[in-house]
Formats: sequence, structure tokens, C-alpha cells
Amino acid sequence: MPQSTGLGLTGLYVDGDAEHNGRPFGLAGYRAMLEQDFRDIPDLRFSIGLMVCNPTHVAARLDFDCTPAGVFLGLQVNGRRITFSENVFYEFHAGKIRSVWSVIDKMAIEAQL
Repeated sequence: MPQSTGLGLTGLYVDGDAEHNGRPFGLAGYRAMLEQDFRDIPDLRFSIGLMVCNPTHVAARLDFDCTPAGVFLGLQVNGRRITFSENVFYEFHAGKIRSVWSVIDKMAIEAQL
């Protein structure tokens, strides 16, 4: 049974050989990325705007309404409330996330700043 640390039982859902945008990450790297996201954005919540799935893939448009604490995606947000979306594709292998491809709508954030 995976240890419950940081973001809980991430190992139940994420493959040990996970990749993000083509970059090998592994479970530890994936967990570290999410933990950093929550440090940078204390009020981070994932809201599904649209989801399409089949047995091996999930595609989603995630909508965010949050207040990043400082610099976010190279932008000086510094606690201002912003809204943006992320388009993300998950590929599953043996019931766990193996590959993730994501694109954040940075232009929407820039327009608000």
C-alpha cells in the first residue's frame, strides 16, 4: 500500500513511470509538482469544466479561480485573483496515470494583469 504523504495516496492513481509533457517525472516528480502548485496557490481547486473519456484516456478542461501568492508562470500575480483554464490529457496504463499533457491559457492570465 502506498504511503500517505503530501497529497495523500497519489501512488494509487499515478504510475511510478509517469511523464508530464513528454518529460519523465516518475511518481515522486509528479507528487512534487502538485505539492509545489499548492504552495504557490494556497486556494487551488480543480474544477472540471468539460471532460471526455474512453478506457485509456481522459481529456479535460480544468477551470481555475484562484490567487497565486507570487510569481505564476513567470507573471507577477502576487495574490491577485485570476481565472484561467488548463487543457489536459491523461493516458492510463494498468489503471494509473502514465502520461499527462497539459497547456495552461497563459494569455487569459496576462489579460487580467
